Parts: sequence; structure tokens; C-alpha cells
Amino acid sequence: MSLRGQSVAADRERAYWSEAGEALLARMGSSERGLTTGEAADRLRRSGPNALRARRRITPLDAFLGQFRSPITWILLVATGISAATGDWLDALIITLIVLGSALLSASQEYRAGSAVEELRARTRIIAQVWRDGHVQSVPAEQIVPGDVVELSAGRLVPADGFLLQAQDLFLSEAVLTGETFPASKEVGRVAPDAPLAKRTNCVLMGTNVSSGFGRALIIHTGASTALGHVATRLTSRAPETEFEHGIRHLGYLLSEVMFVLVLVIFSFNILFNRSLLDSLLFSVALAVGLTPQLLPAIITVNLSRGAQTMASAGVIVKRLAAIENFGSMDFLCTDKTGTITQGIVRLDAALDWRGSPSEQVFRLAYLNAYFEAGLANPLDKAILAARSLPVDGVSKVGEIPYDFVRKRLSVLVAEGGRHVLVTKGAMDRVLDVCSTVREGDRLLPLGDSEQGQIQQQFEGWSAQGFRVLGVAVRVISAPVEAYSRADERDMELAGFLLFFDPPKEGVREVVAGLRDLGVRLKIITGDNRLVARHAAEMIGLAVERILTGAEIADLSDEALWRVAEDTQIFAEVDPNEKERIILALKRTEHVVGYMGDGINDAPALHAADVSLSIDNAVDVAKEAADLILLQRDLGVLQRGIVAGRQTFANTLKYVYMATSANFGNMFSMAGASLFLPFLPMLPKQLLAINFLTDLPELAIATDNVDPQFLTLPHRWDIHAIRRFMATFGTLSSVFDYLTFGLLFLLGVDETLFRTAWFVESVASAALVVLSLRTRLPIHRSKPGGALMAATASVVLLAALLPYTPLAGPLGFGPLTPMLLVAIVGLVIGYVSSAELAKRLFYRRVAP
Repeated sequence: MSLRGQSVAADRERAYWSEAGEALLARMGSSERGLTTGEAADRLRRSGPNALRARRRITPLDAFLGQFRSPITWILLVATGISAATGDWLDALIITLIVLGSALLSASQEYRAGSAVEELRARTRIIAQVWRDGHVQSVPAEQIVPGDVVELSAGRLVPADGFLLQAQDLFLSEAVLTGETFPASKEVGRVAPDAPLAKRTNCVLMGTNVSSGFGRALIIHTGASTALGHVATRLTSRAPETEFEHGIRHLGYLLSEVMFVLVLVIFSFNILFNRSLLDSLLFSVALAVGLTPQLLPAIITVNLSRGAQTMASAGVIVKRLAAIENFGSMDFLCTDKTGTITQGIVRLDAALDWRGSPSEQVFRLAYLNAYFEAGLANPLDKAILAARSLPVDGVSKVGEIPYDFVRKRLSVLVAEGGRHVLVTKGAMDRVLDVCSTVREGDRLLPLGDSEQGQIQQQFEGWSAQGFRVLGVAVRVISAPVEAYSRADERDMELAGFLLFFDPPKEGVREVVAGLRDLGVRLKIITGDNRLVARHAAEMIGLAVERILTGAEIADLSDEALWRVAEDTQIFAEVDPNEKERIILALKRTEHVVGYMGDGINDAPALHAADVSLSIDNAVDVAKEAADLILLQRDLGVLQRGIVAGRQTFANTLKYVYMATSANFGNMFSMAGASLFLPFLPMLPKQLLAINFLTDLPELAIATDNVDPQFLTLPHRWDIHAIRRFMATFGTLSSVFDYLTFGLLFLLGVDETLFRTAWFVESVASAALVVLSLRTRLPIHRSKPGGALMAATASVVLLAALLPYTPLAGPLGFGPLTPMLLVAIVGLVIGYVSSAELAKRLFYRRVAP
């Protein structure tokens, strides 16, 4: 039995949370200093990676075999086998080689793309701090094994299920498993065997995250054996389908319907005309293959992976390829204020008493609170400690009531001079909520309306200047107790205020204007008060017409929020749940919404957004939720990433447009020709050769240039536009095909020359028209990429020379006369010119 199986079985026999730590360490074959590297490697081989669902790296063979999932390909290979069995082995061999060549080409592109993406993903792995070989090491979370001892600190994800060996003011957010909003207190000690999940205070569970404090835990279960693994069916199901993936699926439905009808009709008519059953079957299946853009999966993968690499060079790591399309389509970007539009280097500007005068006592209280606080490191505490150092001799910490995003306060209980003092700091209004008095010299005065009015006036004045204001309060605890909770924050004395300043980043005004030029509207979602947020927005040139506060949002129904969110530029004083409501409201009004966040409180909004962005040094829970990781906390990086995302989307759509229209036109022409010609207009092997050759230039589309005009606005998948494009340009292609038929009929050519001429004309026209249809601009005003030009020229030259090579005989081709070559050149020029004219008319009726 594997180690994982053993742990599950043992868990059924005994509840590990009810055991003593020493006994549990012995049972797990570990110690407080963890495992050795060798022991961990051996356990990893037996237990498997620490993941809810192991991600298997795709091999070249996997990529190749994946190309044969299509039932059409199998029908074609079976029919080819029958052809070989009846003696027509040469045709069977040629068709097989073409199918294998197409599969190899597609597989090589997909494998290279997949490898590149895996390398990028590896740069954003969640790293755990683990005791190995007697000291703490940074280890990828996937390599955690039962028996490991891990260090936990604020902001980190718990990598697996474990038992606490040490804990200091440790609070975990367990909402993902228990639904409890407030962080749960964790402490060392045994718990009853029948304790439910929410009552196992000595356990830490995979998927939860540390809100505050520190801890050390012995890992008991990993991967699917964890509590999260037992309920992970919903959580690990396929990610919701993006709009682009939805469009691709519906395009597949459309092509399948057309293909089914076409194949059925053509096969039936050929049988009625007493043609060979096998030839008719092969021809019909080859038509179906020709209609299907076989390289579409490879093209999409190559485009997206190339886009991911381009975005990486621009400072954006892509964790989920499908998010690139949403990134380019994004029209609303929601972001916090601190560190994004401001420098994120907060400085303490002043410590003031309640009347606004400088106060050394207020600074000392704030210093003690920040010094002893064991929760998530934050820039405000760092700014207090960096302002200047104070001695803390004779002061000891007794307890802590950690910060949460509902109270918006943090309290530390200290012992000094024989008395216990509770020191609280936090959002000014939330501190005032628990204060009942203020100090005036040696006297304590009630905190009445007059004092409240003076405080509010000062607060608004400071906030309007861009200062973030925190309140500081204090209470002497006359009768100390063993544990403290939120209920002890009451009847406090307001000591004063802390003023912080975080100036705007240099150049951010230009970046905001650049985003506006790209059609992306910026919205600020912040916990700061509305006056500070407005000041920051105005300094960066963001026009503010409407501000909503968290209290106002709480009073709105979902439907009401849908109506006002679109026209609101600043959402201030909001908590994590309100952030999520805002994102969902914007999505509900048909916008593609991006959210950028790096804190524990950003996780719900990151999950809700169409495209979620975090930064490389964000807390684990934010990085895990994000689709894209910014290597720099800079909107300029984001701006470059949006452009790269739109380039990727543009080049993917180019293939979809061109492949579907060209294939539809060619196959419709061949289907019609097969009904009135006394012979098959094209042999199955020739049909597949056309499909193979015309796809080659389109592989180079991933490197193609994109018109600047396309990059100025967000674009979204439009299946109706693709259907119109396919009908318009597919019909145009068929018109010129039938002109070719007519010309060849008038010239009285035989079967071989008919097929040869049409083959050359089809490949040349399909390859060259790409240069026109790849852009909405006139062909001479949009320069193609070098790779696309080279591939197009090579394919046209190969098609023209093929009838004169040794391959002509096996493929059923013959040399063309000079007159036929001239006629083909004229038809191709006429077709490309007509496509250019049709393109201008088409885009006049289609919105950009």
C-alpha cells in the first residue's frame, strides 16, 4: 500500500488531531526538525505529488497521438487501409504520409508551445518553507510529503493537512472549507476525536491561508488525501469556459453540421452516378477533412504560447493560456490604489493627539502595536517602525487580537510596569466605534458630539490632502484573562491619529492615459476612505464622476449595483466581499473585467474577475488565484501586456477567419464539381495535399505583424461575424473556382490536366489571399511578417513546380501548358483583387 493509502487508512482508525504531538511525530517517522532530503524524495515517489490532481507533463508521443482523436481522421485511415487491401497501395501510402505529416507538424508545434508554457508556469509556483536536513528550505508545494514539518506565516497558503507543533497568535482563514467569514484561532493541544472540521483548532488544512501569526506544522496528508481533496470534485473541475473557447466550440458545431450534410449528399450522388464505392467514400471523407481547419488547435496553442512568451518579455507571466484572450478583450481594469498608482513606499508623516497636535505618546503606542504585531506584514507597520526606533525594554506581549477585514482593527495586549494595556490601531471610524473617552491633560472626557465633530473635520481635511489616517486607542485591563477576543475592544480611550502618505508613481498619469487610449477604463477599488482615494485619482488624471463607499454598496441590491457600477470610478472603504460584488456587477453588464490585487483580501475578487492579475511578490493566496502574474507592480507593464494579448488574439482570429472561409469555398466548389463532371474533380490524395500545403503559410501567422488600428480597442469573439466572413469569402472563392472549371472545360483538358490546373490554382490563390485577408487595411498599407511572406512564397512556388517533379506521377499530376499557366496566373490575380474589393465592402458593414 502507498504511503498515501496508509495515511487514509490510519485516519479512519484514529483521529490524528486527538493525539499528542510526540506520538504523532513518531508515527509519521519524523521529528521537529523534519525529514532528510533522501527520506522526502523516497516518500514523494511513494505518495505522489502534493496536488489535488497531478499534472502530467506532455511528451512528444502524447502530442502526436493527440492528433488522432478526430473520428474523421480514423475514418480516413480505415478507408485508406481498405484501399491498400484492394491493391491501390500507392494511393493509400500517399494519403497516409500526408496525414502523418500533418499530424507531425501539428504535434511538434503544440509540444514546443506546451514546453514553453510549462517553463513560464514554473516561475510562479507556490513555495513552502520546509524543514529538511535540519534547517528550513524553500520547496515547491507539490513536493511536500507526509512527515514534512512546514513553517507558516501570514499570507501563506497551507500546502497540505497538518498538525500544529508550535503556534503564536496563529489565525487561519478557513472559509474555503468551513464557510466561516472570520479567521479561526489555532493553537497547540489535543482535540476530541469526534471534533468536526471547524473545531479542530490544532489542525491546519490544505487550501486555507494564514491571516496572522506564525506556526509550525507536521504534515499528515497531502494531495487527494487532504480534507480539501475529499471535496475537490467541484473545485478541480475544468475551469469555466472563456468566451473565446465558447466561440471555438460553436464554430466546431457549425463546421460539423455543414460537413455532415456535405459528405452525406456528395457520397450519395457519387453512388447514384455509379462511381467506385471506395473512391466515393475516400473523396467524401477527404472533403470533410478539407473543410475542417485541422491545424486550428495547433494554431491556437502556438499563438497563445507565443503570446505568453511575448508577454513574459513584457513582464507578465501567463498561468492560464486562455486568459490571454480575455486580457486583450478587457475593457475595465479594477485595481487597488497602494503600490499600483502610488509608489507603495508609505511613510509616517505625523503622530497626533485627538486635537491634532504632535504627540510622542501616540507614536509610542503605535510603535508598540506595530512592534509586537505577529500578523501579515504591511507597509503601515513598516512605516511606523522605520520612522524611528524606540526601546521596548520592560515591555512584553501578552496576546493579540488579529486584524480582519470586517473590524479593520488590530489590537495587541502588552504588559508593562505591572499593568496590562490593550493597544488598538486601525481605520479611524472603526477605532472610534470602540472608544468612549478622550484624554484632556490629566482628565478623561466623554467622547461626545462636539469632540466627534472636531475629529471628523480634522479627518476630512487630512484626507483631502491625500493622507491616510489611522486611529490609535488604549485601555488598561484591570482584570487580565487567559484569552482575548474582539469583545474586549470596548470602552477604550482615543489616544490620537497616525498620518501616512504614499505619493503617486512617476509616470502613472501617462500610463492611465495610455490605458484610456487602448479602450481600457480604470477603476479604483480600495479600503481607503473616499477623500484619500479621490485625491489620488485626481493626481493621476483619472476623471472622477462618482464614488461609492462600502456602506453604500451594502445598501444596494445586486440589480441596483449593476446599474451604478459601470459609471463609478472609485469604490472606497470596501471589504473583500464587496470587492467581489463589484467585479460580478461589472461582468453582469457585459464587460470583460480585469482585477489586480496582491493581498489576502483580494482573493475573492481575483476568483470572480474575467482576467485576474497579481504580482510576483504577492501573498500565496493571491498568486494562486491569479491568471497572470506581473513581475513588476507597474501599470506600464500591464499596458504592454494588454497590447501583447491583443496581438495574440488578432493572429488567432486571422487563422480562424481565413481557414474557415477558404476551406468552405474550396470544399463547396469540389462538392458541386463532383456532381456535374464525369469524373472526380480531385483525387482524395490531392485534396489532402491542398489542405496540407495551404495550412503551412498559416502556421506563420503567429509571427505576423498586427495593424496598430486593431490594438486601440478591445475585441471580442464574434461567431456571427465569422459566419458572415465564411459565407462572403467562401462564396467568392467558389465563384473563381467555377470560373476555373469553365475555362478548363472550354479548353477541353483531360482529367489529369484538369486536376493539376485546379490544384495549382487552389493552392496559389489560397496562399496569396492570406496576404489580403489578414488585415482590414488595403494590402499595400499593412506589411506582413517576414515568416508569413517566406512561407507564402515557398508554398506557391512548390505548388507551381510540383507537376514537373518526380512526385507528379504518384500524385496524379501532369505538366501544364504555358497557356494554362498564364490562365491560372490571371485567375489568381483576379481572385486576390476581388477579395481586396470585397474586403473593403465587407468591413464597411461590420463594426471595428
